[in-house]
Amino acid sequence: MADRDFYDILGVQKNASDDEIKKSYRKLAMKYHPDRNKDNKEAEKKFKEATAAYEALKDPEKRAAYDQYGHDAFRQGGMGGGQGFGDFAGGFSDIFEEFFGGGFGGSARQRGPQRGNDLRYNMSVSLQEAFSGKKSQIRIPSYEGCDLCSATGSADKSGPSTCSTCGGHGKVRSTQGFFSIERPCPKCGGEGSSIKNPCLKCSGTGQVKKQKTISVTIPAGVDTGTRIRISGEGEPGQRGAGNGDLYIFVEVQKDKLFEREEENIFCQIPISITTAILGGEVEVPTIEGKKARLNIPAGTQSETQFRLKGKGMSILRQTRRGDMYVETNVEIPVNLTSKQKEILQEFEKEGGTSKKHSPKSQSFFSKLKEVWEDLT
Repeated sequence: MADRDFYDILGVQKNASDDEIKKSYRKLAMKYHPDRNKDNKEAEKKFKEATAAYEALKDPEKRAAYDQYGHDAFRQGGMGGGQGFGDFAGGFSDIFEEFFGGGFGGSARQRGPQRGNDLRYNMSVSLQEAFSGKKSQIRIPSYEGCDLCSATGSADKSGPSTCSTCGGHGKVRSTQGFFSIERPCPKCGGEGSSIKNPCLKCSGTGQVKKQKTISVTIPAGVDTGTRIRISGEGEPGQRGAGNGDLYIFVEVQKDKLFEREEENIFCQIPISITTAILGGEVEVPTIEGKKARLNIPAGTQSETQFRLKGKGMSILRQTRRGDMYVETNVEIPVNLTSKQKEILQEFEKEGGTSKKHSPKSQSFFSKLKEVWEDLT
């Protein structure tokens, strides 16, 4: 009886990709696996056929040889002789790991004590603190080595001993017929060792909970979302394994006076109507808590923006700063005296509010005139 074509066995075309071959084999292997088909010789035969086909077609060199010579490419011991089935365990191991998370054959690897967990701390800072940087003391929940057992986890300070169930491998193997399955050791949880006489204070972990105070430096220029990593300040690992890290997540509070856009600062300042008309010099606050002088030219309108170069935010890990933008808001006086009103009325009579002195009004009425002309 002629040997079945490997492509037909897997149900794929000869030009099928490696991924298509693998997916097809995975479905057949799960369908005909002996553990799912007890005492079913036909299923066992199909499982062996599918595995042999996959063993040949997953390897580029073997596949090329098969495409050229067919089964004859493996007759003389190339894949183990006979029908070319060879050692199907090797071909199935990579698929098996995807299904069950274990290995097939070979030696298991010991996990050992695990590195400590990372910690997260959320820190809120003012805009001024974000500008200048900040040094702070923070308290975080953590663990320290148990003093009663010297962090060994054992009441007699002997530490963990090799697991008697898995022999230190961290995994156990069960065999059903010709098929082997490896799983994490149920006694030691896959660590390969265990504590025979646990410490009463730390329950065998080698750690006790505490509050820890550490010094933190927030660099100038941070913004909301900035993450600062402090190596080794996380939780300690189990039974002497390395510490995790501490991550500080920064949130910059909104400011009552300034608004921030990346490295630039924006603020609004009121100016008197006389300063706006005649011009003058005003003092404006800056983010570092000082004052800067700003020259207001005559005829300045509301919402006019002035740039103060280099007066903005610090930039993280740089020496330069952003800019500050000051927007004017012309303040209209209220509660005028009779004399002040007379002066303004005299100003009106002298044409003080005529179009030639009011550029925005002149522009508005010019546009309005154009609209009327278009309508007539």
